[in-house]
Amino acid sequence: MSDHIFTAADLQSGAPSLPRLLLRALARDRSVRFGGLMVALVLLAALSAPLFAWLLGHGPTDQFRELALDDMGLPVGPSLAFPLGADGNGRDVLVRTLYGAQISLLVGIPATTLAMFLGTAIGLVSGYFAGKVDRIISQGIDVALSFPFVVTALSLLSLNRSGTGEPIIPPVMVVILVIALFSWTFFARLTRGLVLSLRQSPMVEASRTVGASGLRIVLIDILPNILPAVIVYWAVQLPANIIAEATLSFLGVGIQAPNASWGNMIAEAQRSSLYQDQPWFLVGPGLALFLTVAGFNTLSAGLRNVLDPHHAAGER
Repeated sequence: MSDHIFTAADLQSGAPSLPRLLLRALARDRSVRFGGLMVALVLLAALSAPLFAWLLGHGPTDQFRELALDDMGLPVGPSLAFPLGADGNGRDVLVRTLYGAQISLLVGIPATTLAMFLGTAIGLVSGYFAGKVDRIISQGIDVALSFPFVVTALSLLSLNRSGTGEPIIPPVMVVILVIALFSWTFFARLTRGLVLSLRQSPMVEASRTVGASGLRIVLIDILPNILPAVIVYWAVQLPANIIAEATLSFLGVGIQAPNASWGNMIAEAQRSSLYQDQPWFLVGPGLALFLTVAGFNTLSAGLRNVLDPHHAAGER
C-alpha cells in the first residue's frame, strides 16, 4: 500500500507538485503496478491487432479452409502460420482474439464512462436536494434495479432489427447504451450516499452562509470531495461491463459473427465442441477475458488504496 493517501484537501490544494505526488503514490502501490501492467498488455494487444493481421496475412473474418482445416474439416493446431490455431471456419484464432480486445475496450470504456456521468449527475441532484426529490429519484433507481439485466437486454436488442433482419443501429452502439442504462444506477447510489454525508458538513454550511448558489456548492464544494471515490468505482465497474458485453455476445445478441468478440468466440467453441480438438479455440478468448478482468480489478484495488482514504484507514 502506498504511504500517502490523497484526500479532498489534496485535490483542492492546487499545489504545483500535486500531479507528481499522485504519480509517485500510484507508482508505490503494488496493485497499481501489477494491474497497470496487465491493463497495458491488453491495450497493447488491442492496438497491435492490425499489425498481427498484416504480418500473418490473416484478417479477423478471413477464412482459410484449405490451410487451416484438415481433410476431416477439423481445425489445425498452433503453427507458425496460425500461432493459436484456427476455428471451425478456418479463421485465425490469435488475430480474432486480438480484435476481440478492441471490441471489449470499445464497449466497456464508453459504456462505463457514460454510466458514470449520468449516475453521478443524478446522484448529486438526489443527495443535495434530498426530501421529495430524493424520494422520487431513489424510487426510480429501485425500479431500474428491479429489471433483470439479461432478459431486459435481450428484449431491447431484439428490437434493433429492421424488416429484413438487419440491425437498425450498429450493434456496438446498442450494446454500449444497454450496458450504460444498467450501470448508471450503481454510480447514482454511490454518489447519493456520499453527497448526503457532505450535505450538512461545515464546509457546505459555510458556503451557504456566504450566499453561494446550490450549483456552485455542488460543483465546487461537493463534487471534488466525492470525485476520487467515483473514479475508483469507474475502475471497479469497467471489468463488470466488459463481462456484460461478453455475456450478450455469448448469447448471440451482442456483437454478431463474423465480427470478433470474446463472447461469441467462446460461444462458437462451446457450441461446436471443436475446442476438444483445438483447445486454443476456447482458451485464447477465455484467457484474454480473464486477464483483462483481473487486470482492471487489480488496478481498481490499487486506485482505491491511493484515492480512497476511508478504505485505506479501514485496512490499517
